[in-house]
Amino acid sequence: MKRFVILVLALAACADRNTERYGFVSLLGRDTVSVEAVARRGDAIQSDAVDRWPFVRQRHTEIVLAPDGSIRHFDMIISTPNAPQAKDRQRHVTADITADSAIVDSKDGNGTKRFAWPLGGALALPHVPQSYTLAERYIAAAMARGKATKLAAGDSVPLKQFYPDFDVSHFPLHDGWVHPLAGGKVEIWHDWLSGLGDAVVDSTGRLQSYSGERSTYKVQMVRIATLPDVEGSAGHMLASEEKTGASQLSVRDTARGTIGAATFSIDYGRPLARGRVLLGNVVRYDQVWRTGANAATQFTTSVPITLAGVALKAGMYTLWTVPRASGKADLVINAETGQWGTNYDDAHDVGMAALVVDAPGAPVEKFTMSVTSSDAKHGALVLEWGTFRWTAPIVVK
Repeated sequence: MKRFVILVLALAACADRNTERYGFVSLLGRDTVSVEAVARRGDAIQSDAVDRWPFVRQRHTEIVLAPDGSIRHFDMIISTPNAPQAKDRQRHVTADITADSAIVDSKDGNGTKRFAWPLGGALALPHVPQSYTLAERYIAAAMARGKATKLAAGDSVPLKQFYPDFDVSHFPLHDGWVHPLAGGKVEIWHDWLSGLGDAVVDSTGRLQSYSGERSTYKVQMVRIATLPDVEGSAGHMLASEEKTGASQLSVRDTARGTIGAATFSIDYGRPLARGRVLLGNVVRYDQVWRTGANAATQFTTSVPITLAGVALKAGMYTLWTVPRASGKADLVINAETGQWGTNYDDAHDVGMAALVVDAPGAPVEKFTMSVTSSDAKHGALVLEWGTFRWTAPIVVK
């Protein structure tokens, strides 16, 4: 009996030595948005994670890899404790993926749905914005496919992806690609990402870091060598959510103002500073900025005006800005409306003009736009965030 116990303990110790344990933590400025603890042994990977994107979601994921490093079997249990409807608080998604098909079963309070997509040899993987276990598989499988198919250096590897977080009947397979660069750097693009993601992998293909600075979701992720406290992080996130409610990381808001009889409205996204360097970093110098977050910023005037000297008819426009490394800033007024904030088209520009640049009395945490009035004909459009304030004079015609 004693020998048997010793043998069991020895086998357990051997198994533990063969298990790689690590974690991923992603931040948006100073705020933690996801924490993930991972254990990998051979072709089996297990992950426990929490993220807030925007609801707090806890995930338990089990993955079995195919010989080429892609996912052969996928099993994810998603808990959303504070979802408004009880039927949306638990979802169980499984997928079996081969070269020919992806068969996905999704079970939640609405029932079970099965989808089978023909692949015709295409590489297909699940995608969750803040699951870096899946992002690591995304990159590793694509790079292995590129090597196996002998793609030329500099070529991108195409793939397909589906979304466990959503009803797959409304979000079927989408397109993406992985573009390996020199020095372990990798660019990522897919239909769900406005812009490009930048990853770094080591010589064994393990994901070391990820930056969303060139995309809509400007998170920064790092790999850590120890298992993070997922349960503790989940507790803090849920407590905060229960106190303040779930909300988008950059909320949508409407500002209204009047100058005499003229009325104005601004529909815009309001990102938080979160301790970040804004000008030259979050908002790049000499590049067109959406002037907020997410969808393009829409400005409506009820009467003809001049805005920073640019003549406008009554109606709706989108506002874009260009901060300069010199400290100056320009306002761009565009006639196209309703577009996403990365879909700027200068063919629709109405005009460009310099903004008045100064600083607010105190740093502004949440990006704020307003219309102020000085008399019945004159006022200003004011933009404030962090340590900058930009002003565009308004004259009512």
